[in-house]
Amino acid sequence: MAILGYAEILVAFFCFLFLWHWRWNRDSPIINWPVVGMLPALLRNASNVHEFVTHALKHYGGTFEFKGPWFTNMNFVITSDPMNIHQIMSRNFSNYTKGPEFREIFEPLGDGIFNSDSDSWKHQRKLIHSLIKNSQFELFLKQVVQDKVEKGLVPVLDRVSSLGIEVNLQDVFQRFTFDNICLMVLGFDTNCLSIEFPNVAYEKAFDQIEESVFSRHIVPESIWKLQRWLQLGEEKKLSKAWKVLDQFVYNCISSKREELSKDTTQKSKEANFDLLTAYIEQDGGAETVGFTKFSNKFLRDAAFNLMLAGRDTVSAGLTWLLWLVATHPSVEAKIVEEIRDHLLVNNEIKWGIDELNKLVYLHGAICESLRLFPSVPFEHKYAVQSDILPSGHRISPSTRLLYSAYTMGRMEGIWGGDCLEFKPERWISEQGRIVHVPSYKFIAFNAGPRTCLGKDMSFIQMKIVASSIIWNYRVQVVEGHPVLPSISIILHMKHGLKVRVTRRDL
Repeated sequence: MAILGYAEILVAFFCFLFLWHWRWNRDSPIINWPVVGMLPALLRNASNVHEFVTHALKHYGGTFEFKGPWFTNMNFVITSDPMNIHQIMSRNFSNYTKGPEFREIFEPLGDGIFNSDSDSWKHQRKLIHSLIKNSQFELFLKQVVQDKVEKGLVPVLDRVSSLGIEVNLQDVFQRFTFDNICLMVLGFDTNCLSIEFPNVAYEKAFDQIEESVFSRHIVPESIWKLQRWLQLGEEKKLSKAWKVLDQFVYNCISSKREELSKDTTQKSKEANFDLLTAYIEQDGGAETVGFTKFSNKFLRDAAFNLMLAGRDTVSAGLTWLLWLVATHPSVEAKIVEEIRDHLLVNNEIKWGIDELNKLVYLHGAICESLRLFPSVPFEHKYAVQSDILPSGHRISPSTRLLYSAYTMGRMEGIWGGDCLEFKPERWISEQGRIVHVPSYKFIAFNAGPRTCLGKDMSFIQMKIVASSIIWNYRVQVVEGHPVLPSISIILHMKHGLKVRVTRRDL
């Protein structure tokens, strides 16, 4: 009986504790409960996490500390304050690294540039910069995208248009960009985008890896590590997908090495300036974290990181852009007029680099779309030493931080009272030029020393694809189709983008 009495006292105590916390935190969007912390609120809002975080950040003035369950490694500071981000990404850059937790969560990326810090990161960034800023690669990129538009995208959309059927434009763009990035990085055409819409195992494996990596963000570390050990749930799916993708990439590496050993003609090299070829042909043997840059492991990690950087970021950006343009007829009309003025030669579109740079309004529309729907909605950081953020928040060593790019696009303090509106004009000056916005405010391409190296590549691809579709077709979103952000490390649409396309009469 005494034991029962003690149990009742203990239950009463915890009930009192929870009620007391609820009373003092009932006006807060996130209650920090005893033992479980803020995890219940996160799980309850997991299906709408970006809006949930945005609401919380606005409530707390742009920065707050998320508290996970006791004895778990789920505490972190989250911010959307541009000055804090400027401090983290630029002014005190050396103090904020990816950190060990990031590398564990993004384990499939290996030792590639996204998972790297310090000398390894500097070496890889310098190497990638030297390759993609090569004028030869820029021409190769434009040719790959143009060919895939003409031989892949247009035939698919023509067939959909002629049959009058619905199509998931997001799926089309994911197939398109997977073909593109595999051609640019591996020199291999996967032919995912064709009128048959084939089921390509390694493309699906790529999607599964992204989904499983995101689940590691919302499941306590001890739980997903146990699942990994026991090979259960998402961790089992991740292992299978990882093996499929590794087999594909390693096969491409072996084939490329064999191809290059047989073909030494300069003409062939110039015709196929893919990044895997460029990596293999780099002179020297500088070591990077225990292996040389010529090792298959290094090439695998480099290729996978470049594929992640160039596939889904572009496909997600295109999906949101085409939805916004399709639902804003006045924007669509201005883009059509701009294409007519700058790209049309003998009634056909010609995509020269100089001509693409003249598409100022389309450039503004892309920026505006990425402001509202950034392809990478949040980013990790890890504090090496203590710091005080401009917002006054004290950061202790080993603190994990997140910044929300999604929230930043919805902050009136950054973009004004019309921040939720799609207005490409906000990016264009009275002189007709693109308005410069500091990267710590427009964070879609990261900021500071880690600013995205592929920014120019992304704009080239998006301009070619968008101008081709908008000039040739009218895109109409299927009535009643729900458009919501997905819960992923990449901001796809949760239900895809179901549309009908018809040939435009010009």
